[in-house]
Amino acid sequence: MDKRLAKRHKRQVSRAKEHIKLSEPDLRTPEQIKAAREASRPTFGRGTDGNAPNAPQSVRSNKAPGTGSAAKTDV
Repeated sequence: MDKRLAKRHKRQVSRAKEHIKLSEPDLRTPEQIKAAREASRPTFGRGTDGNAPNAPQSVRSNKAPGTGSAAKTDV
C-alpha cells in the first residue's frame, strides 16, 4: 500500500508543478502605485458620518419596533 500511495503522491506533485503560475513583477512607477492606492481607497471611513450615501445599513434598523409581540399581550 505504501507503493500505491507513493505513486499517487508523485502523480499529484508532478501535476501540481505543471499548473504553477509565476507572478509577474509590478512594472509601475511608485507614483502610479500611489495613485492606484488612492483611487481604490473608499470615500468614507469608519469614523465618518454613518448616513453617507454608500454606508451599509443595519438589518435591525429596517424592522418596526414591537412587531410580533402584540399578539402575546392580548390574553
